[in-house]
This record gives sequence, structure tokens and C-alpha cells, in this order.
Amino acid sequence: MLYSAYEMQKAWFSSASNWATVGARLLDNPSLPMGYFGMGPAAASALKLFAHLYEERGKPDFDIQPVDVDGVLKPVSETVVLEKAFGSLRRFKRDGLPKDAPKLLIVAPMSGHYATLLRGTVQRMVQNQEVWITDWADARLVPLSEGQFDLDDYIDYLIEFLQFIGKGAHVLAVCQPSVPAFAAAAVMGASKDPCRPKTLTMMGGPIDTRASPTSVNDLAMEKPLSWFENNVIATVPFNYPGAGRKVYPGFLQLAGFISMNLVDHMMSHYEMFKHMTIGDHDSADRTKQFYDEYLSVCDMTEEFYLQTIVHVFQEHSLPKGEFVHRGKAVDPGAIRDTALLCIEGELDDISGIGQTRAALDLAEHLPMAKKKYHLARDCGHYGIFNGSKWRDRIAPVVEEWMRANS
Repeated sequence: MLYSAYEMQKAWFSSASNWATVGARLLDNPSLPMGYFGMGPAAASALKLFAHLYEERGKPDFDIQPVDVDGVLKPVSETVVLEKAFGSLRRFKRDGLPKDAPKLLIVAPMSGHYATLLRGTVQRMVQNQEVWITDWADARLVPLSEGQFDLDDYIDYLIEFLQFIGKGAHVLAVCQPSVPAFAAAAVMGASKDPCRPKTLTMMGGPIDTRASPTSVNDLAMEKPLSWFENNVIATVPFNYPGAGRKVYPGFLQLAGFISMNLVDHMMSHYEMFKHMTIGDHDSADRTKQFYDEYLSVCDMTEEFYLQTIVHVFQEHSLPKGEFVHRGKAVDPGAIRDTALLCIEGELDDISGIGQTRAALDLAEHLPMAKKKYHLARDCGHYGIFNGSKWRDRIAPVVEEWMRANS
């Protein structure tokens, strides 16, 4: 019922969005006088804002732009090199990249947004590295015949992707995948897999959520698992390929994120409205581009979501030495030569300070020279992997660490 009700509401608002677009175009038509005086510009801006909020959204494109190399723009190729039911491996490589350039696997979160949320991460790292990214599928589009997808499968995917890339790769895990990426490194370390990563960088990841708990952690702790099963799990309706699959819908995750900073989002749209009214289209477009990505959401499987709640946020399985992969305990001590870099944002309100750094203590057999911690000053959660602070202050730290441990 939850998903069906949402689909009905979405259909209504989508229709209203289309009519709002028509109205805005009429008001903007230079041959009509109403757009030049009175409430015309404000009404047109309001209609555009409404249309943008409720327009139909699918998966955005990565649209990686050419990169500047010594004053010359180099195009970037994009290729899907491995496809699986619940995610594909996508490669980006700029023209003229040296053959000995580092190989980097960026592990995108499976947390309600598409991997394109890391567009800025890819855009910066593709300058000097051959980049791969985990492009997770929208669970509502995966038929039931493909089976389930849980934490074990997530770790298996990462291991398979690293084996596909080959020896000498580096891994950059952003937020949620820090836990399965750390587990994958430990599993590969224990088996002496030749394709285990040279370095693992974890950014704003919930390795041990007991450190500096945030409102996200508090919600997961204060509710029993049955509450999540009964209140946030829905069944994909018949009009999608994954009909009948139990999922945690992306629209619920988005609602949660927005409610955490509701006033900020309201002010952002008010500023966007003012920019459109006075004709400052560049400023309005920057806000619009952000929300085009932010409002594009996807579903995750019930089993993956609930296991993450239990093992990451409620039972703290990894830091307590109780995390299991395919029935076998994951030993953090098996990470003996994968250099670890933990990056945290000083103003992160999703993963508190100390949660990611905990990974350094868990890898007890890793030499201190292969452990590094970086606190990004004046940086929030999204700022550690996107924006100018990421490009100018954080990415160079990651690149230096990779080259020092290649």
C-alpha cells in the first residue's frame, strides 16, 4: 500500500508539474505582455520551481567533462566493462593517461541515491587515475528471478570487481560502503588474493557508530528491527520489472535526509526562486543542478537495508569482531599490507568524528606507516567528496597516499 500510494501521488504531482511548465512558458513568452510587469516574473518563477520539484526523474548521466592537462582539454571515455544483476562496473579514462597511472575503484554508496552522486569525485580523480566505479542498480528494476542481494553479495561484488580490474588497484569507499569495503579487504587479505587493494581510503564511513553518534545513528538505535520491517519496507508495484520485491524505497530515504535539514532545503529553494525572479539564471541553475541529482533516488533491497541497520548501527558487528561473511568471521587483522587512509569531515552530521578512524585500530597487524588519518576542517559530509574543498584539499591527500603505497 505504501508504494502504491506514493506512485499515485507521484502521478498527480507529475501531471501538475507538466501544467506548471506550460504556465511558466506562457508567462515567459516574449510575445505576451504578462511576463513583463506585475506578478508575471514571480508567478513564472514559482511555476518553474514547482515544476522542477515534482518532475519525473530517472537515473542521471555521469556526463564527465574533459579534464585540463597542462592547458589542454582531454576527453574522458566512459564504458560499462562488467554487468551484473544488482550493479555494473563502469570505467572512466581520460585521453593520454600514462600507462603506469594508478587504477582506482570508487565504491559508491547503496543508500538511496545513484552512483552519479559521486560525479564530482570521479571528475576530479579521472585527471590522474584510471577510474572504475560501482554503479548500483535500482532494486525496483531487478526482477525477482535474479534472487536477493545482501551484505554478503555486496562484499562478493567488490571482490569480483577488484579481481576484474587486476593487481595493483586502489579503493576509495565513500560513506556507507566503508564497512563492506573494509570487510572485502580483510577477506582478500586472509586468502592472500593477489588482487587485494594496495590502498583503501574510507571517507565519512560508519565503521564504528558508537563514536560521536549522530541523529542517523540515534534513529537506528532507538527503534527495534521490527519497527523498520513494519514501517519502511514496501513491495515494488506491478508496473516495475522488480514487481513483488521487498525494498526500502528511495523516496523514504530522501524524505529522511530532507527532514534532517528541512530549513536549509527550504531556504535553498527560496534563494533559487529569487534568482529566477531577477533573471540570475546562473545561480538558479547551480541550485537546480544540485537538486536534480539530490532528488533522483533509487530503492535498495530489504535484506541489504535491514542487515545494514543490524550489523552497522545496532550490533556494531565489525568493531566488536562479530562481522561474518558467508558464514565465516571477518578478521580485520588479516589486513596486513593494504594501506588504510581514513578521512572525516569536521562538520559531518551523518558520520561523526571517530567513526571512520576506528578502522585504523581494527587493523591491528598493519604497520603504522601504512595507516593515515585526515580530518577535513570546515567540511560537512558531502563536502568531503564533492565541491572545491574535495578537489583542492582532500583529493591531493588521497592521490599522495596512493602513490606512496603503490
